[in-house]
Amino acid sequence: MIRRTLLAAALAAATAAPVLAQDAPWPNRPITIMGGFPNGAGTDIYARRLAEPLTRALGVPVVVDNRSGAGGNIGSEYVARQAADGYTFLLGTAGTHAINAALYRRLPFDVIRDFTPIVLLGDVPNVLIVSPEKRPNLRTCQDVLTAARARPQAVSYGSTGNGASTHLAGAAFATAARLDLLHVPYRGQPGAMTALLTGDTDLFFNQSGASMGPIRQGQVRPIVVMSRERLPALPDVPTVAEACGLPPMDTSTWYGLFGPANLPAAIVNRMNTEVNRIISAPDFREWLVQNQAITPPAPPNTPEQFRQTMAADVARWAEVVRASGATVD
Repeated sequence: MIRRTLLAAALAAATAAPVLAQDAPWPNRPITIMGGFPNGAGTDIYARRLAEPLTRALGVPVVVDNRSGAGGNIGSEYVARQAADGYTFLLGTAGTHAINAALYRRLPFDVIRDFTPIVLLGDVPNVLIVSPEKRPNLRTCQDVLTAARARPQAVSYGSTGNGASTHLAGAAFATAARLDLLHVPYRGQPGAMTALLTGDTDLFFNQSGASMGPIRQGQVRPIVVMSRERLPALPDVPTVAEACGLPPMDTSTWYGLFGPANLPAAIVNRMNTEVNRIISAPDFREWLVQNQAITPPAPPNTPEQFRQTMAADVARWAEVVRASGATVD
């Protein structure tokens, strides 16, 4: 009888343990923000800058991890397969959650159904940059246009991968200017930037966040910003419309924070509130605008607004991908 009583008590305790764990307040252990691109990419830079104040706000460590490859799909798939418990998030992009939906014939996840949009982190423009050491003759947009028109397929541009925003920005520019540029894809930001600096490629339509450091160090020269207006961080760099004699162009993408599908509303709202508070603080906002050339989101920046932005961009980028002819099997 005593043994049966002890066994029953042990079984009851084991059965109750998950309930107690579920009832524990969130968060009570470390949180991971996953990125789908290599260390040093714009998403990695942003995630690491966000992690420190988010750690203070939530009272648990917030760590950054990157699982790069397949245009960000590896990191995205990892998060999509995690439990919806608030301990794994994705710093995604318009690339991973809009462009890839049209670019890849098969995705191991659904960009809408398998994720919970939490908060928009900012709009990220592209900047056309060159190496002043390797291409001293390319100082203005007209220089680029003249060189490209004189020798079709001889002027090349690198990208962070087939179908990435850095590829599609170059394709959109080439289409608008009626140029025949040679596209050279690399696996992520480091390879594409190295190719530009060594002279293996001529141009790079890079994202602003990953461009600002090399620009300020004098390693690269900005030619134009691929946005409708000049950037506060680069006030002397003209737009495509100003410098190239082309219609206004905007190839900006965005960064955003996602969780797995069916993330509880309480966790979504808490993360949205904390992240909005952090990115709207004067010091963080200045870092975004002046250091990364990223446009902060306008308030109130709700999860539903982010969902609508993402859905609209899925349709918008599908047209761009179709026009570019880019596909990835």
